[in-house]
Amino acid sequence: MADVALTAEDRAILALESETIAGHTCKVIVVGPGAPDHATLRETIAARIESVPALTRRLGGTPEEQLWVRDPGFDPDRHLVEVPVDAPLDGPGLRAEVARLFAQHLDRARPLWRIDAAPLEGGRVALVWRLHHAVADGTTAMRFARELLWDPEPGGPSAAPAHGQGRAADEERRRGHLAGFLHREFARSHGRSPFDGEIGRRRQVEFASVPLAELHAAAKRLDGATVNDAVLATVAGALRRWVEAHHGSLGTVRVKVPVSLHHEGDSAGNRDSFFTVPLPLNEAQPAARLRAVRLATAERKADHDADEMEELVQELARVSPRLARFCERLERSPRRFAVNVSNVPGPRGRVAIAGAAVESVHSLAEIGERHALRVAVISLAGNLCFGLCADPALVDDLGALAEGIELEAEALVAAAR
Repeated sequence: MADVALTAEDRAILALESETIAGHTCKVIVVGPGAPDHATLRETIAARIESVPALTRRLGGTPEEQLWVRDPGFDPDRHLVEVPVDAPLDGPGLRAEVARLFAQHLDRARPLWRIDAAPLEGGRVALVWRLHHAVADGTTAMRFARELLWDPEPGGPSAAPAHGQGRAADEERRRGHLAGFLHREFARSHGRSPFDGEIGRRRQVEFASVPLAELHAAAKRLDGATVNDAVLATVAGALRRWVEAHHGSLGTVRVKVPVSLHHEGDSAGNRDSFFTVPLPLNEAQPAARLRAVRLATAERKADHDADEMEELVQELARVSPRLARFCERLERSPRRFAVNVSNVPGPRGRVAIAGAAVESVHSLAEIGERHALRVAVISLAGNLCFGLCADPALVDDLGALAEGIELEAEALVAAAR
């Protein structure tokens, strides 16, 4: 297997990691009764690992030419670990264990992933799968799950295919929209975000789940909005509840929305960009919040802001690496956005691991410097699963935020009735 050079995205993600920030994403996969034991899981991974060669590579090469190289000592037992517990975990116990594991860095001397299997009440098992973002973004991680873990489906892949937006080649259109793009994407928030603070090492996690079909139908009926619009409007409502309880009125906050630029069949580990969207937290009505979000995202989609952002960063890097670094620092500023909200399509239907049904899949993504809260969403068989990760020193009562997401989804569905 040939070595693979690190991309600019890989190097940038690795450089973001620090003593207080880990660079991995995490999938918390709850497998129902009859969940496979350690030996069965190891056998499954060992038999299928060659279909995911990226998971057998570790960092290598030289500082001048970093490479992903085959780990000659690759052993599934180093990446599949049983969580030592005195008794099966309940819900709070699982969240505490996930938070503990999430705060730990992956070993850079080995391929950058690990699955910790924790027994749960009722004969279930939680697979806490940490996967470094330099190896895979959210879309790629779902492809890896299909190839490594999910039982094969007779009808073909169970996960939704990746659809890239396609790069716009029309330079005249690009120049015509550039002014609006710069205004939208580099506008500053008027007030300081309550999530702006010095990040520590500890993490807290919470989960929420809402019915996908009902939420999608409500969004479409109310304003012709998409699932992604409904997700952002729901998060806006939950943030409104939390901010009012902890800080009073805040007005408008900007959220960063990663956008997958994957094309079906591509093999890139990381292929995404983003745009930012203002969320009107002072708007009390769920339908009005949805409408404001839909108008903002429609403008950004029509003008291909995610593609524009990727092209801008690439052009700056070609002109001046120093200018590109300045742009990256500006993009990470807490005045640019307050919260990162990502949404990745997962399996459309039910999936299983070694014959046992997967009950839920929640995704978690790492927070960043002066961004103490992050929300990741993944779909599974008719449900939207929200994963919240925060620094508990800056974001207390994270459970209220998770509960707020479920309540706001119910409110949006009720408004559509």
